[in-house]
Amino acid sequence: MMTTRLLEGKNAIITGCARGMGNKMLEIFAANGANIWACARAQNNLLETQLRKLSEEHQVIIKPVYFDLTDYDQMKVAVKQIMSDKRPINILINNAGITYNALFQMSTIEQIRNTLEVNFLAPYIFTQYIIKLMLRNGGGNIVNIASTAGQDGNSGRSVYGASKAAVICATAALSEELGNKGIRANCIAPGITRTDMLNSMTEEVIQETINNTDIKRLGKTDDIANAALFLASDLSSYITGQVLRVDGCLQ
Repeated sequence: MMTTRLLEGKNAIITGCARGMGNKMLEIFAANGANIWACARAQNNLLETQLRKLSEEHQVIIKPVYFDLTDYDQMKVAVKQIMSDKRPINILINNAGITYNALFQMSTIEQIRNTLEVNFLAPYIFTQYIIKLMLRNGGGNIVNIASTAGQDGNSGRSVYGASKAAVICATAALSEELGNKGIRANCIAPGITRTDMLNSMTEEVIQETINNTDIKRLGKTDDIANAALFLASDLSSYITGQVLRVDGCLQ
């Protein structure tokens, strides 16, 4: 039984809560005492049932916030909704994103634009809004979910990798610009992880990737969520501007 709640009394925004890594972060952050604005693209009854259960079980405040990342009018409304709660924002987890696999010369303009907008531009703009609110309260903590593809330049992932490389670069700049104002910013670079995104990969590619890890297994959502917990907590208070690879030592 957990005796120390690492995020007791903290207020966190997590995007992409409806499934995958974001949903596991929702569970683990709530278990560690965080009040959460659980962001998802559209109204979701299953998610809201889960939020009520987690809120009651862990005695925390969890509220759904719905907006499409690429609809900037919806984003503004979401930010106003968060502001209306009049609680300081301590943590922002930019988790929501999409994957796209195609060879360099087969990548279409539409898919390039969409991937860059969802994975980089939208969280960039959202973070700008949230930073303003964090600064009013003396600082905060940002964790961006990138990918090993943003560092490794994998074949067939030039667009996706470029979108995540942009996240990594922006995180480093954010850390340098705002570290002296009490804002930390770090990235997590997951390797291949068992989520819905695996549906875009063939079994052959998945198995080859597993064989290229030291641990010889896929990542689990718990692996990523626990890394996010560490970076969001005071256990990592002297860590900023870093990329934490959670990939089983992918070669």
